[in-house]
Amino acid sequence: MKRLILIVHDIRSCHNVGSLLRTADGFGLEKVFLTGYTPYPASPKDNRLPHLALAQTKQIHKTALGAEETQAWAYQKDVTSLVSDLKQEGYTILALEQSGNSKSLNSYKNTADLAVVVGNEVQGLPKSVIAMCDHVLEIPMQGKKESFNVASAAAIALYHLRLIG
Repeated sequence: MKRLILIVHDIRSCHNVGSLLRTADGFGLEKVFLTGYTPYPASPKDNRLPHLALAQTKQIHKTALGAEETQAWAYQKDVTSLVSDLKQEGYTILALEQSGNSKSLNSYKNTADLAVVVGNEVQGLPKSVIAMCDHVLEIPMQGKKESFNVASAAAIALYHLRLIG
């Protein structure tokens, strides 16, 4: 089975972070990287004020339900250096984003170790991050809404990449 990593960049909601950690655990992801201003659970070398770390950890736990302790994760502020490092390690980088050059998730066939990048709930991923990615994938929408919640979209994409594609 190929390695699969999730990069969660500039997500605002602790609840989305918890849901993403739980989903990652369910699909057996190698690691989740929380980047930018994404909230993250307390860690041994945490530089945040203790009350802030505790508050975010409690909020994340509401949806992670313990996955913050079972799923390997790390906080890294700089997403661009992380993506560069993962490329050097041989990962194919996939942006999950709607853009002019995106391809349908259904058409992507997984043949490599993958790192999937998801972004902000409203603005999505910055163009500079998208430019670093090897492929941009989007989930075809059938209804009137233009997109899924970031946690739902990641779950759909990870399911496809892990079990189908």
